[in-house]
Amino acid sequence: MTLGRLGRLWQIQRVIRKYGLLEFIGHKPTRTEPRGQRLRRALEELGPVFVKLGQALSTRPDLLPADIALELTQLQDRVPPFPGREAKAEIERVLGKRVEDLFAEFDLTPLASASVAQVHAARLKPASAREPGLDVIVKVLRPDVARMIRRDVNLMHLLAALAERWIPESRRLCPREVVNEYETVIFDELDLMREGANASQLRRNWIHSDIIYHPLVFWDYTRPSVLVMERLDGIKIDDVARLKALGVDFQVLAERGVEVFFKQVFRDNFFHADMHPGNIFVDVEDPKKPRYHAVDFGIVGSLTSSDQRYLAENFLAFFNQDYRRIAELHVQSGWVPAGTRAEAFESAIRTVCEPIFQRPLKDISFGFFLMRLFQIARRFQMPVQPQLVLLQKTLLQIEGLGRQLYPELDLWKTAKPILEDWMRTRLGPAANLERLRAQLPVLIEALPQLVPQALQRLSESGGSAVSHKALEDFRAEIRQGQQRNRRLIIGATLVLGAVLIYGLDGYRPWLVFNAPLLSWLLGGLGLWFWARSARSD
Repeated sequence: MTLGRLGRLWQIQRVIRKYGLLEFIGHKPTRTEPRGQRLRRALEELGPVFVKLGQALSTRPDLLPADIALELTQLQDRVPPFPGREAKAEIERVLGKRVEDLFAEFDLTPLASASVAQVHAARLKPASAREPGLDVIVKVLRPDVARMIRRDVNLMHLLAALAERWIPESRRLCPREVVNEYETVIFDELDLMREGANASQLRRNWIHSDIIYHPLVFWDYTRPSVLVMERLDGIKIDDVARLKALGVDFQVLAERGVEVFFKQVFRDNFFHADMHPGNIFVDVEDPKKPRYHAVDFGIVGSLTSSDQRYLAENFLAFFNQDYRRIAELHVQSGWVPAGTRAEAFESAIRTVCEPIFQRPLKDISFGFFLMRLFQIARRFQMPVQPQLVLLQKTLLQIEGLGRQLYPELDLWKTAKPILEDWMRTRLGPAANLERLRAQLPVLIEALPQLVPQALQRLSESGGSAVSHKALEDFRAEIRQGQQRNRRLIIGATLVLGAVLIYGLDGYRPWLVFNAPLLSWLLGGLGLWFWARSARSD
């Protein structure tokens, strides 16, 4: 262990003692200040990595004592700022012009300050004297933030490696893989060009939505350490008293938040993964149909198609109390160790879930459910899936926020139709035909190469021991297989053409006769080719 790491460990231990945090593990209290305030100040002193941890904890008042959760909310956008003149100097350095030449107005006092960067209000210079300039925000990275984060991430790597070596129970949690995932996420957050690209992608995905709005990025003013975006007006989502005074429908607001999350995950496969209250505002132009304004896009997530499918099926199986299906999915996905009996896993899941389902769905906390599932995971030595950690954190944030707004929130009721629609779209006949259409050119192009490749491999594996008759028999089988494949491809093409013609909804100016009849003829002919292919097996 290097002297630098030993020094950092000593500093962490010093801060723990300075703020009397041993109280949290059963030691006698030694300080009179409120414990939540002491924890918040300790995290601030330890730096960006620890502030991020506090931000994540602040979104779960249902899992933390209320006094601690409330105090940690100050970490969302009220971290002590750095001097505005330093932000101004960085803007001028990277953009190569004076701030006065770039903006009509620039406020040296930050609007908000977080662990990685702080935000200043500004106004762009108007195109002409008769036009008002556009209000924007200018986000600037904290000085030396990359070095501080690298120091703590390196320490986390060391602690993870030591844990895996000396604490066998920790291996199931995959600490090194989890730290690797966290390292990628937090260093991506240090590139504000990447954040601008994330914002632009989310804006495209939801450009016509009346549920959520994402700001416009001004790329001419954006660099890796400076980001300029449209300034959005709105009320902070945790300002419940003000929202209530304006007559906001909290049920609609909470359900729309759940809808946004599940559509981002399953429809778009691109989700905003830092949904703490400091990053969410509410447009109350129509209080009965409140609209979200999202900011801060440094952390986003996406999943592989197989993880998407397994998650959707797991959620739906949970909604339907189909514990057998949940067990099968975990075994099939490799999320449980090889050799795990589905029956035993099913029994354990039933033991956890049945008491939960004695209550109405709206009263079921996903956070509580996850904690019970983690108990099962420990029993079955099920490793943590690092690629899902970000998703789990975001879902817990969404549920915690939704329950603050509307305690009667039924997360499952809102999510289930979205998941069912995604499953139909992903696995239905139309989706299969689309995948077949996309793969047909590649398959047709590859067919002529299959015979020589197969003969070459056969020759290499069998050598001179392969008889002339055996080769001829093999060639005959290949030719028969080619004919069968041709029939399959022709049949698929005809059926696909039939579906496309039938789905033109009356717009068929290029057809000189009855289109439905033609589609039935093509479909029937395609099925005949498939039948011929099956008979030739």
